[in-house]
Amino acid sequence: MHAACPRTSNTVNRKTDIRRVAVARFIGRLGAEAAFFVGIWGLAAYRFDATASQLAALMLVLGVSSMLGAAVGGVLIDRFGPTRVLVGAEILYVPVALSLTLVDSLSALVALVGFFGFIGAPIMTATASFAPYLAKEREDLERANSLIELAGSASFVLGPGLGALIVSVSTLDVVFYADALLTIVAAIVVSTVRTPPISSEERRHPLVELADGVRATYRLRSVRYYVLIGSVIWLGFGAFGALEPLFYRDAVGTGVETMGWMNSVFGVGLVCGALRLPRLPERVVSARGLALGAAIVGLGAFAYVGSTRLVIIAIGSILWGTAIGAVEPLLRTLIHLDSPEEVMGRVMGTSQLCRSAGELLPLAVAPWLAAQFGVQAVLIGSGLVLTALALGSWWEAAAIDRAGPVRAAVRFEPFDPVDEPRSPNR
Repeated sequence: MHAACPRTSNTVNRKTDIRRVAVARFIGRLGAEAAFFVGIWGLAAYRFDATASQLAALMLVLGVSSMLGAAVGGVLIDRFGPTRVLVGAEILYVPVALSLTLVDSLSALVALVGFFGFIGAPIMTATASFAPYLAKEREDLERANSLIELAGSASFVLGPGLGALIVSVSTLDVVFYADALLTIVAAIVVSTVRTPPISSEERRHPLVELADGVRATYRLRSVRYYVLIGSVIWLGFGAFGALEPLFYRDAVGTGVETMGWMNSVFGVGLVCGALRLPRLPERVVSARGLALGAAIVGLGAFAYVGSTRLVIIAIGSILWGTAIGAVEPLLRTLIHLDSPEEVMGRVMGTSQLCRSAGELLPLAVAPWLAAQFGVQAVLIGSGLVLTALALGSWWEAAAIDRAGPVRAAVRFEPFDPVDEPRSPNR
């Protein structure tokens, strides 16, 4: 159905390097999950008593900065490879994490979250780009993506719980110190990974290379669909970014520790889902399988917030996490299989960019809707909208599956290095 994956070398110890990437993914994301779900959300909702509109503004800044970071990261990956980009981004991330211990107001937190998103996005993009550099066959690609996602999911289990544990015995600031330390360890681990060399031929203006990646993403029907369905999934998550802390604070009536522990329960589901990809029938690793998975993700979100009883929330959290844990590596594998290898990093950067854009859209209306209908009702509605959109794409997914393999080399027009950006009026 799909072509074999690109760019491998017999000299690369693929299995060992994939394990190293997975270990670095686990260690680095462990601190990041604690820093976000307990540290940043805790500061905003509990220390600074943020409203729904203020949380939406915070998530808007995070989303826009993440979009910019993903775009830059994609270009850098195609130039320098995922290892160098990941290590460099993690080094820059450390002072950003430490600076979050100094915030004394919500406005300062929002400003620093912008840097948090801009530096964090290339970390996510580079990690998501490793598999096609290290895996040789389709089955290897599925296993690599599953293992990397499994490592990230495991950190999602432990990260919020780690943050909750730290807060229970110390302060929110210590969460950010732990994040910085774990990021340093992750950078050391991943620095030993070797990927095949990147060709230095036909270097182009970075903005032109970025545009090439976007064009390549949307030129291929299947890749365009995969990226857009990923955006639809994050469209369903957008309301959660602004309202989930308020769901626990106002609807459920619990503290920041409970939010951390429940997100760890959610992570258990992510692990269960990530383990499923290599065991899925081949027909499920398809556009229709992705559409169905996205629809189930929406139903999982409904199960998560459909009740204010903690036991039911925990069960729904596991179900939702399992669906996402399976869909995430499936989505990444499909993009890797059909994307031209010469723009792989930029396609992944465009994918991250579009996902962030999808997450931003609900922020414009989520606070107003929450004021009109309540936080819980809006969260339930966002899950059901995701399910409806995913099922509505079924016919497009079926047409993509019938078309078969699509990967082809991308041809770009020659670039004159003296070209400069021109205004529309010239």
